[in-house]
Amino acid sequence: MGYLAAKTETVQIGSAILNVYSRTPGALLQTAAGLDNVSGGRAVIGLGASGPQVIEGFHGLPYERPLGRTREVVEILRMGMRREPLEHQGRSFTLPLPPDQGLGLGKPLKLLNKPERSSVPIWIASLGDKNVEMTAEIADGWLPFLYYPEKATDVWGAALERGRAKRDPGLGPLQVSTGGLVAIGEGPETKALLDFARPVYALYVGGMGAKGKNFYNQLARELGFEKEAEEIQELYLSGRKKEAEALVPLEWLEAGNLVGPESYVKERIAAFEESGVTHLNVTPAALDTDGQRRIVEQMKEWVS
Repeated sequence: MGYLAAKTETVQIGSAILNVYSRTPGALLQTAAGLDNVSGGRAVIGLGASGPQVIEGFHGLPYERPLGRTREVVEILRMGMRREPLEHQGRSFTLPLPPDQGLGLGKPLKLLNKPERSSVPIWIASLGDKNVEMTAEIADGWLPFLYYPEKATDVWGAALERGRAKRDPGLGPLQVSTGGLVAIGEGPETKALLDFARPVYALYVGGMGAKGKNFYNQLARELGFEKEAEEIQELYLSGRKKEAEALVPLEWLEAGNLVGPESYVKERIAAFEESGVTHLNVTPAALDTDGQRRIVEQMKEWVS
């Protein structure tokens, strides 16, 4: 991110999704403030709770209170960006550490450097009902995944409405960023590029998390793909990944990506926008930088 900040002048520099378990709130604050400084105020911080398999298996930390932990991290980040001494009494974090813990020398501290801005946009990746509700309440933006525009309201509409009802007006409207693969062209050879998205869908629906606790598998079921979700997971977890990929519904791939003739891609852009998406997150299907640039430039002309 620092490299990109140094090599660019106008684009926003986003962190994708930093999980709220493997980094302390102080470390996340230093990342946010430092990136905002080196980019001249172009930082965007993405946060997410990850899942129990990764947090407990890879990081060795208990997957406790993911929503409460995320909420506290956001509170501490915003406090720190205002250069306030970090004082927080929560269920996940206590800052500073109480005198009866450690050496008893902790005291409220603030950033030494002065951040470029007093706040950095915080975007949260969330899928579950309560998590999406919290995102709509406290975050600057929302990062949904494996998005199906025409079914987004059915899956997340009620949660978003509840969250927005509790939202501080000072945050402004909730921003939404999602998208997928982009390829513009006629003929079956262009549509065939959707197959490059199959491994991603199969990995998340089939292989992320445990069999009984996979947020993406649950999303597939909520989108109406119950049978496919079950079969993809069975195949993926048994090592039959190519067979799992073949079962990803073409309907879902076509809805969640922008692949086809110019007129069709424009229709998909309109569908994303109509569903509430404010920022298209796209992956240009081109093998070289010039080809990727041409796709992005073409897309910019069509996005309102």
